[in-house]
Amino acid sequence: MAMVRLSLPTRLAYGFGAVAYGVNNNGLDYFLLIFYSQVLGVDAPLVGLALLLALVFDSLSDPLVGYLSDNTHSRWGRRHPWMYAAALPVAAAYFMLWAPPAELSGNELFPYLFGMTIVVRTLITLYEVPASALIAELTDEYDERTSLVSLRYFFGWAGGTIMATVALAVFLVPTETLSSGLMNRQGYATYGMAASLVILVSILVASLGTHSHIPHLRAPPPKTRFELGRIYRELYETLSSRSFLALFVSTILGAVAAGLAAGLNFYVSGYFWEFSTDQIAVLSVSIIASAFLALFLAPIVSRRLGKKRGAIIVGVIAFSTAPAPVALRLLGVMPENGDPVLFPIILVTTVLDVALIITTQILGTSMVADLVEESEIRTSRRSEGVFFAAVTFTRKAVQGFGVLAATAVLALVSFPKGVAPGLVPEETLFRLGAWYASSLFVIWMLMIACLRFYRIDRGQHEDNLRTLASRG
Repeated sequence: MAMVRLSLPTRLAYGFGAVAYGVNNNGLDYFLLIFYSQVLGVDAPLVGLALLLALVFDSLSDPLVGYLSDNTHSRWGRRHPWMYAAALPVAAAYFMLWAPPAELSGNELFPYLFGMTIVVRTLITLYEVPASALIAELTDEYDERTSLVSLRYFFGWAGGTIMATVALAVFLVPTETLSSGLMNRQGYATYGMAASLVILVSILVASLGTHSHIPHLRAPPPKTRFELGRIYRELYETLSSRSFLALFVSTILGAVAAGLAAGLNFYVSGYFWEFSTDQIAVLSVSIIASAFLALFLAPIVSRRLGKKRGAIIVGVIAFSTAPAPVALRLLGVMPENGDPVLFPIILVTTVLDVALIITTQILGTSMVADLVEESEIRTSRRSEGVFFAAVTFTRKAVQGFGVLAATAVLALVSFPKGVAPGLVPEETLFRLGAWYASSLFVIWMLMIACLRFYRIDRGQHEDNLRTLASRG
C-alpha cells in the first residue's frame, strides 16, 4: 500500500462519519429501554429479550459482512460501495424504530421491536464495518492509527451526546399532561426523525470525504466462488489468534458493562439522584468535554505507555471511579438529593471518568487494527473487515447483553413501571444502587484482566511490518 499523507479535511470527514454510529448507539443505549418499557408499556425483560435475540442474529451476520467487505470487487474499491448503499436505508429504519404503529400497545410491540432492531443493526453494520476497516488501510503506523481512532471516537461520542442533549432539551419536554419529558411519546418520534437525518449526513460526509483515497487502498484478493462453508472456515482461521480472543472477550465484557450503565443511566440520574431533565441534559452534553480530553489523552498514552499497558492502567483508574459515587451514597457519604453540592460533584466526576473510559476504548480499538498484520502473516489474507466486524459486534452487544443485564437489575429490585421520579420507595432505590455499583465494578475488572493476554506491542507490530515488507 502506498503511504499517502491524509489531509486535515480528509481526517475530519473520516472522523465525522462516526457520528452516525454514535447517534444510533446513543439512542439504543439510553432511550430505547425507557421508551419501550415506561412509555409504550412493554415489559422491561421483553425489551431485553428482543435485543438479545437480535444479537444472536448479529453474531452470524457481522463477520459475514466483514468478509464480504474484504472481498468486494468494484471500481469504488472494497469499502465505499457498502458505505454508500447503507446511507438511506439505515436512516429510514432508525426513524421507524422510534415511530411504532399506533394501533399496537404494550407487549404487542415485542415482534415489532425485535424485527426493527435486527433491521437497524444489520444496516448500521453494512456501513460501520467497512468504514472502521479503513483505519488499518489508511495508515499502518502504530501511533497514527490511535490518532485516527481518537478522531472517530471523538466525533462518535460528541455526535451521539449532542443528539441526546437536543432530545432531552427540545423533544422530550414536559407537557400539560406529563410532568416528566421522559414520558413524552411524540417527543421520541420527533427525535427519531432528527437523528435519522444526522445519520444520513454523517455517512455521506465520510464516504465522499475519503472517496479520493480509493486508488491508494488495498486491492481485493482474486475472485473465488461463493461458498458459505469456506467463508466461515476462513473466518475461523482469521480469528483464531490468542491476542484476538483476549481482546474479543475483553471487549464483550466492556460492552456488557457499558450497556448496563447506559440502560440504567436515566434510572440512576432521574430516580436515584432525582436530577431534573435539564440537569440530565447537562450531564449528557458534558461528555463532549470528556471526548475532547480523550482525543488528546489517548495518543499520549499510546506513545508513552503503549496501547496494552496504557489501556490496563487507565482502565483500572476509570472503572474503579465510575461506580464510586453510587457506592458512596449507599454508605451515607454523598450529599442528599436536592443539595446544591451534589450535582457539581457528579458532573466533575462524570467528565473526568468518562474521558478515561473513552481513552481505554480508543486504545482497545487501535489494538484491533494491529491484529491485521499478524493475521496476514499467518493466513496470507488481508482481513480488516473481519476484525472490525468483531468490534462492531461487541459494540452492539451493549444493546444486547448490556440492556438485558439492565432489565435483570430492574426485575431483581422490583422497580415499578410507569412511576415518576420521586415516587419510588427508598428501599427499591437502595437495591438499585447496590446492584448497579457492584455489577459494574466486577464486570469491568474482568475486562481489564483479559487484556493481559493480548501480545502485540509496538516492537511486535514493527516486526510484523518488516516481515510483510520482506515478502513483498
